Amino acid sequence: MRSNSFYDLEQFACVGLALKDICFIDSKAFILISMNPYPDLLNTHKILIAKLRHHGDVLLSSPVFSELRERFPNAQIDALIYEETYPMLDGHPAINNFLYVDKRWKKLFFIKRLCKEYLLLRRIKKEKYDLVINLTEGDRGAVAAKVSKASIRVGFDPQGRGMKGKRECYTHIVKHCPKPRHTVEKNLDALRVIGIFPKKKELTFAISKQDAKSAAQKIKSKKGEYILVHPASRWLFKALPVSTIAAIIRKLCDDGNEVVMTSSPDVKEIAMLNAIESEVKHGKLENLGGKTSLKELGALIDAAKMVVTVDSVPLHIASALKKNMVCIFGPSCEKNWGPWNVQSSEIISQDVSCRPCYQPGCGGSNKSDCLESLSAQKIIDAIYRVKSSPKYEDLASLLSRSSSSLPESDVLPS
Repeated sequence: MRSNSFYDLEQFACVGLALKDICFIDSKAFILISMNPYPDLLNTHKILIAKLRHHGDVLLSSPVFSELRERFPNAQIDALIYEETYPMLDGHPAINNFLYVDKRWKKLFFIKRLCKEYLLLRRIKKEKYDLVINLTEGDRGAVAAKVSKASIRVGFDPQGRGMKGKRECYTHIVKHCPKPRHTVEKNLDALRVIGIFPKKKELTFAISKQDAKSAAQKIKSKKGEYILVHPASRWLFKALPVSTIAAIIRKLCDDGNEVVMTSSPDVKEIAMLNAIESEVKHGKLENLGGKTSLKELGALIDAAKMVVTVDSVPLHIASALKKNMVCIFGPSCEKNWGPWNVQSSEIISQDVSCRPCYQPGCGGSNKSDCLESLSAQKIIDAIYRVKSSPKYEDLASLLSRSSSSLPESDVLPS
């Protein structure tokens, strides 16, 4: 550098310094802070990522693990999740180990529950993680980060919510975006804040040969010859009325399409699918409500020509598998939860002033008028627009020509 105090700003910009980082004393420059605004990740060998949320949320965190594996190819990368959400990340090539929280702990006596929590935290502390990232706003992930004593602990700004001292559990705080932002990007912000800037941002959902084989045994329709419809959600205020779904499926079947319906094992969802089947009464409709595991559901989605779904887990699985899809949104926000990196897709919603409201139905009624008043024809038109796209025809042709034999590898590509 030159000896006088008039330095070219480019000299500082090239090493990541702002003007406020430089102090001039006696014509010499002194650096007030580190030239690198991000933490030193050179000695990062053990990483824990906490995502204690529902199934779809967990799947949408999968790019975080992939990006970390890209940056740290030899590191141990572990996941802390609810045990029931394990299928969403099972088979992810970037994850070494899983640590679980069982929701059934809530039903245990206080001392037994405390013992379970203590054993989990003791294991986390014993692992001596270098980097811990909590991708949710809950207190449990914050406590896990604090107990880990990792040198780098990342979490979202609690904004005054949760337990006292929660913000101090972290060394690096992720700011919330004030505008709608896809959940995948929100998760990846936890990497950006420590200087890791993602590029691929791909979802990962692995399907084993056994899962594909098991799913194939449960269905009559052939691979690549059916449209999968998932009309229900664990929150039925995000579902369409039975009559609307029945009208859509009846039209598809009358036009010669084979349709497969799926749902979770929840009794309310199964009852909904049975009601739809009774109203449609068509030989080209198969009802697999409650009859598949999450991995089998993924295999069925992978073998479908198209997926029609509400805002639920199959939407995110279909995104991971790059499927043609039509998805219907009501009180939730498609900008946050819509299809991710899928070219041939359509989002159907009502243009009303109150949505997205994130409420359990209008006025807490468990009925969402933005879905109740949505016409079947609007959704049918969207389905046929996707069916007429070149991407749809290419995928349908590929599926119909592919061999029915199972792949040689243990995991199907997603």
